[in-house]
Amino acid sequence: MHKLLTDRPGEKMLLLGNEAIARGAIEAGVAFASTYPGTPSSEISFQFFQISQESDLHFEYCTNEKVAVEVAAAAAICGVRSMAVMKHVGLNVAADAVMTLAYVGVKGGMVILTADDPAMFSSQNEQDNRYYAKLSGLPMLEPSSVEEAHRILPYAFELSEELAEPVLLRTTTRINHSSGVVTLGAMRPRVTRGRFTKDPLNLVTVPAVSRKLHVKLLEHIARAQALSEASPYNLVEGEGPWGILCNGVSYNYVKDALAELGIADRVRILRVGFSHPLPARRIQEFLRGCEKALVVEEGEPYLEEAAKTHAQEAGLTLPIRGKAPELFSRLYELDPATVRRVTARYFGVADRARPAVDVSDVPPIPQRPPTLCAGCSHRATFYEVRQAAEELGIETVYPTDIGCYTLGLLPPLSMADYLICMGSSTGTAGGFSQVSGRKVVSFIGDSTFFHAGIPGLINAVFNNHNLTLVILDNGTTAMTGHQPHPGVDMKQLKLEHYGRVSIESVVRGIGVPHVTVIKPYRVKKSIEQIKEALSFPGVSVVISQELCVLYAKSLKLPRGKPFRVGEKCKNHRVCMTRLACPAFYVWNDRIHIDANLCTGCSLCAQICPEHAIVPARETAEK
Repeated sequence: MHKLLTDRPGEKMLLLGNEAIARGAIEAGVAFASTYPGTPSSEISFQFFQISQESDLHFEYCTNEKVAVEVAAAAAICGVRSMAVMKHVGLNVAADAVMTLAYVGVKGGMVILTADDPAMFSSQNEQDNRYYAKLSGLPMLEPSSVEEAHRILPYAFELSEELAEPVLLRTTTRINHSSGVVTLGAMRPRVTRGRFTKDPLNLVTVPAVSRKLHVKLLEHIARAQALSEASPYNLVEGEGPWGILCNGVSYNYVKDALAELGIADRVRILRVGFSHPLPARRIQEFLRGCEKALVVEEGEPYLEEAAKTHAQEAGLTLPIRGKAPELFSRLYELDPATVRRVTARYFGVADRARPAVDVSDVPPIPQRPPTLCAGCSHRATFYEVRQAAEELGIETVYPTDIGCYTLGLLPPLSMADYLICMGSSTGTAGGFSQVSGRKVVSFIGDSTFFHAGIPGLINAVFNNHNLTLVILDNGTTAMTGHQPHPGVDMKQLKLEHYGRVSIESVVRGIGVPHVTVIKPYRVKKSIEQIKEALSFPGVSVVISQELCVLYAKSLKLPRGKPFRVGEKCKNHRVCMTRLACPAFYVWNDRIHIDANLCTGCSLCAQICPEHAIVPARETAEK
């Protein structure tokens, strides 16, 4: 039995933040869950996926976040508690649905989780999704700890049903990926079937209906405002003339800072957990008792600006500061040391920082830039595309996309020239083809192709752009942890009730006139096929098919025999300078291959000018 299905209320369990969130949703009776995977939220969906295999929870890995919201919204309007999970940039994709869903509302509770990523550990930006709550008019909750993330889910579903609106639940990486002790609660029985009541004059958003629904949304916001004022997740603690307003994980840093500075008895804290609508009266009452206030929040000055506005409306003139060159930055994450240092400076107390540990005798840590895995088929495809372009003597532009293959930007591969967002490789390729005068070769992964790449390819066919799209089909959503997508063979996971969509059939169905499927570990043949695609005047697609090596390992598929560098090697280092596979290393000025890392893909053996790279057993026999 999955550990999150443990039915022993009161028992304590050490959980990852994302596990705690999933457990909280299970306790709340969530019956329908959907997602497009994205770090730092991916583990939540994985828990749901596993739980769905041994319970009546319905779970879907969707083609993108917009679809995930749409299927969950349909369940919720039928009265079934539903949850859509995504990372912060996923809400950009889902925004078209979310903005109008706020008008339509729900009947069963619906939670939309958005996991923000301050410091961009695995993201292309660090946007602050609190502004989506203001933009949509939906209520937003923010937990400050793993345990609170668990406890807040039942509250979120109840809030959703009370307001008849979806609720946004915002987390950040430190909540998602921290571990904490959670006290299990009782599990509400799941209601998996609902009833749809036809009501087109409230559910079909033509302009006449939407004008009426906007009025209703504003009424819901007013009700949410009253609930925020009384919410237990907006709490005040402490006494003293100074005030700190904070949210999320920043609350923990503030508590530590006050204890370390010895000023806990002089500072009051307002921790905001129901962050939209903000509790205006409570903020004003809090500020009335303060000589000065500091706002501690990651990202944008969302809470700071609101506090200043509410202070002005109440006629208060105390200093309220937060984001400033000498205080907190709008960049990256906060940390305990930064919060302690800024708090000490702002309130004019001594910073009781512990002396730094002397590390002068410790050598610097070697730099280890991110790289494609040993044996990754993307490396082979990149090499073959570059080789084909060089042999044809053509200048190229390489738009790329979001996935493991984005690491192709680093030398020596250097196969990424432009990137905006998921799916942008197909759209931007068309623009480059029209104005750059170069051959455009764009790269996109299989999961990303289904997520957002198809419309750009359709556009290219319609407008007859001159480009080659390389679809890197490694049989899984590799970057976020091997989640399924519509092209995955689910029978490999011993799951029979799924369909499968052929990328080749989709591409041909779109009308692409030149389609080639390559096996990237067959180097010479792949180069010739790619040269044909690059020479085609118009839209061509190359589908590079090879299972992700880590995914293949998880499926316990046979692994190739490792290779080694033999005596024929003349130290030209073509393997190192053109491929830079992490299985290579230099010892005594000679190239060697780490047999523990080598997957036996044979890419390096095929490009070695001396044919000096051979299977390890062959060399041993000689």
